[in-house]
Parts: sequence; C-alpha cells; structure tokens
Amino acid sequence: MSGALLDPDLSEAARALIATGRLRAEIDPETYRQAVKGRRELAAFFHGELGWTLEVIEVAQLVRLHKRRMDVPGDRGPVLVRAQGEGRLAPREVLVCEALICEQLWRRPKMSLRELLQAVAQVCAAESMAGTLPEFQVVGQDGPAKRRARQNRQTLADALRLLVDEGTITVDADLDRVVSDEEADLVVSSSRERLAAKFSSLSPVLLRLGDLSADRHAAVLSAGSLPGEEGNGLELPDLENRRLRLVRRLVDDPAADPSDDPTSGSPYLHTLSGRERALNVLYSLGFAVSVRRDWWEVTDPTGVGTAIGFPGGRKTERQAALALLAELPRRERPEEILPLDEIVQIFAQARESVPRWAAAYSARVAVLARAAASELVAVGLLRADSERPDSWHPMPGIHLWRVRVRPSKPVETSETTT
Repeated sequence: MSGALLDPDLSEAARALIATGRLRAEIDPETYRQAVKGRRELAAFFHGELGWTLEVIEVAQLVRLHKRRMDVPGDRGPVLVRAQGEGRLAPREVLVCEALICEQLWRRPKMSLRELLQAVAQVCAAESMAGTLPEFQVVGQDGPAKRRARQNRQTLADALRLLVDEGTITVDADLDRVVSDEEADLVVSSSRERLAAKFSSLSPVLLRLGDLSADRHAAVLSAGSLPGEEGNGLELPDLENRRLRLVRRLVDDPAADPSDDPTSGSPYLHTLSGRERALNVLYSLGFAVSVRRDWWEVTDPTGVGTAIGFPGGRKTERQAALALLAELPRRERPEEILPLDEIVQIFAQARESVPRWAAAYSARVAVLARAAASELVAVGLLRADSERPDSWHPMPGIHLWRVRVRPSKPVETSETTT
C-alpha cells in the first residue's frame, strides 16, 4: 500500500470537515488554525480524492467544505435540537423557511424577528399565487388561524435555531421565549461572508430546476458546473465518476456495499487499484475500516468524523437494538427479510429471561421493535423494505459485530441492629 495521502496532523481537521462541513474559529480555534495552516494540502486532498471544494474565509473565521453527492442519504440532514428532548431531522418546511431567511438577511444583514416574519410572509403570499410556496400566516385572531400563526412562528424560530447552531447568524434573545410570547421580539444579525459560503450548489435559477423532473434535481445540484458546460459530470458515469461516488459513500456513510456499482465490469472496490486507493483515503483520514468482499464498515473511534453513533448507553431503545443485533447472525438464514413479528418475538424471549427489562414497553413491544430497527437502519446494518411496511433486510455488516450481555450485579445491602 502506498504512503498516506494527508499529513497526520491534518487528519482530525479533515474528519471534522467531513462530519459538519465547516470549522469555526470561535468553536474550535486549534483545529481551525491547523486547517488554515494546511489549507493547500487539505484543498488538494479533498479535490483530488473526493471531488469536493474547500474554501477558507479568514475574514469570516470559517473553513467550509462543500460536499456534493448524487446519491444523497435520505435519513440525514440538519438536526433540530430544542430546549427539551433529543434532536430530530428538521422537517421540510423548516428548511424552506431557512432558505427564505437567508434570502432576506442577504439583503439586510440585521433584522428584527417581526420584520423577518413579515418579509417571509410577503414572499410566500406572492409565490402562493403560482403554487410554489404555501401561505405563511403570522397573525391570527382565534381558532385555527391563531394555531397556524403560532406554528409558523415556531417554524421560523426552528429555522433560526439551525442557522445559529451552524454559526451563520446570531440572535440577542432566547428563541424559545419568542415562540411562547407573541409580544416578544429579538434582533437577528448575520455575516454576509458566512451566508455566501452556506450553500454548496449553484443557483437553482441558473440550473433551471423548474424545467427538470424531481428525480434529476440531486444530480444537477451536486454538479460543479451548469448543465451543458464541459466538466459538469452529468454525462458519464465513467471510471472517475464511479470512483468519486463510491469513495464519497465510504467517508460519508457508516457502511457501504461494494457491489452497489451500476457500471459495467467488476465493481470498483473489487479491483486491486480501487480497493487500495479507497483504503489509502480512509487510512489517511484516520478512519478504522473492516473489509469483506460484500461489505465495507467504516468507523471513527474518536467520533470526530461522524455524527452517527453506534447504539449504546442506557436508553431502552438502544439496548433493544443491541439485543436485536445479537440475534441477527444466529438466524437460520441471516440474510432473509426480517419482519416486525420476528423482532417482537425476539424481545418477548428476552423479557422472559430478564422480566424487568423494557418494562415501559410491556404492552407496546411492537413500538420498541420499530425503534430498535430504526437504530440499526441508521448505522447501515438494516435496510427498510421499500414495498413491505415493517420489514427490513439485514446487511452483511451484522456479521462484524459481537454483542455480549452482562447482567448487572445485585446491589449488596447490609442490615444493622441497634
């Protein structure tokens, strides 16, 4: 195997950029300084090995990695974390609102919340005539109208929260308060340099997305140039395009199927040169790799290079995911489709051995089964069946993990007499 493609001192910065797409001086000054110092090597690595553009904006104290993929993962995206509860994927209306906010802040870098609400409502009212955007009601007297206005206020606050979390804007008051108190207001301030670096695709207007079918949008948005221009990457796939597609999948996803290669001939990762180059990229980044002929498992022991965590901890749903993973390789035919009823039966047997386990789900074992399956889908060990609901396909990666159950020790008590 040839030497490392990246200086080891830059591997942590590269993994952080892969995970989040940006490094900010105010969050991680040391890693930011390393990335700025090694900008040439990082830019050459990302461009040559992954086809991604690295942008260093010192005036905004930001390093931005513009990641583009044609096969965009459907189960990932901006995570919305509110004051209480765990984060969840931001819904579509929040992402649309986020884009509208950026449009307004590009024109006026500092606006009050009320001004933003009115500006977004005006844009939506104009676009609703053409059916491209729904109306965005911000005032309601009572009943359904008031509920819609409150929900829209929550949507805008959630979009602002995403922008604050990524460092594009700042606010001078609590976002939760402005949702509960309709009289509350705040000031939103933005950095034009960070706004300019936020979006990785070319302009949807220049790309003429409205003239294309929805199934072509991801491919066009991930291209580096306009359709019809030389080097737009849409007229292939050739060897280079399939290499980029598969290596991007390896560094971005927890697992990859090497045979999922639509080009003719041997799959790229089955060839000697393709396997060696992919391993070189992963090792240069500091990832750990487990390779089978039918499966590549990529992990980051430091947790820097991914936002995906393997099921663990004290949560019942994650314990259930591990209990399910322990049984999957022991099935008579591990590769066969896994129905919900079989998972329920596995958990019922587990509860016979440990009656107090998952007591909160005693009457809702099917709910626990779906939650456990979702945990394994997130890490690439199960794939949901697109035609049959509540059914999953086990992936070859289930054979790479071994789960041991260690019963907790009983608490020793001592009695004293007086």
